[in-house]
Amino acid sequence: MKKFFFSIILMTVVNLVIPNLLYSQTGVDLETGLVRSGYNDVRIPGDTGTLFSLSEDLKADNAIFYRIRLNYSISKKHTLSILYAPLTINSTGKFEKDVQFENKEFPSNTDIEATYKFNSYRLTYRYELYQGKSFEFGLGVTAKIRDAKIGLKSNNLESTKENFGFVPLINFRCFLKATNQLGFLLSGDALAAPQGRAEDILAAITYGKSDKFRIKLGYRILEGGADNDEVYTFSFINYVVFGVILAF
Repeated sequence: MKKFFFSIILMTVVNLVIPNLLYSQTGVDLETGLVRSGYNDVRIPGDTGTLFSLSEDLKADNAIFYRIRLNYSISKKHTLSILYAPLTINSTGKFEKDVQFENKEFPSNTDIEATYKFNSYRLTYRYELYQGKSFEFGLGVTAKIRDAKIGLKSNNLESTKENFGFVPLINFRCFLKATNQLGFLLSGDALAAPQGRAEDILAAITYGKSDKFRIKLGYRILEGGADNDEVYTFSFINYVVFGVILAF
């Protein structure tokens, strides 16, 4: 599966980017706003640890987030993009029961500081299947690098589980232009497998007098996780999104 996704991206670069440099267009997509944790369930190790919630057993802080995506349109049909999407949510509180986490025991009724980090780096290729005056639709593939960490800390005890890995995803984008200025955007990356699942989906209203400059306001979800002997982690993260889309 990994070789398949890398092969598609490599062939795209060789066959499309180099011959079509004269027809290229660049752009940037910036997002910021408020991020809030929904469920965030953890058991590490996945077969022997204690199941607990970073958002229910502890209190998760709301946070300000940002994302940066650089777009490169090879032609009207072919687009490459690079995304940097950092995410850190801190939680505090006390467990009502003893918690086994990463082979250490955190006693109940002890002050706990928890950190949930899920940084994402993605390379995406998308082919625009349909481009009409009022509707656009494209599908592609995304190579995602996941830089994740879950950590617990008390006064005299600390433990951290880090994970750095590759995840292949399916990319999609739908854009409906209601008027010359107003539009609706649905886009994201998603894939499910026996080892786990991942969805990162945005629904937003856009406004702009041209495709060179648009603002967007919407709602994003980041959901998924994994269930195996090493880790059990499933989370649902909510984003209130404000963004700017620029094309050059």
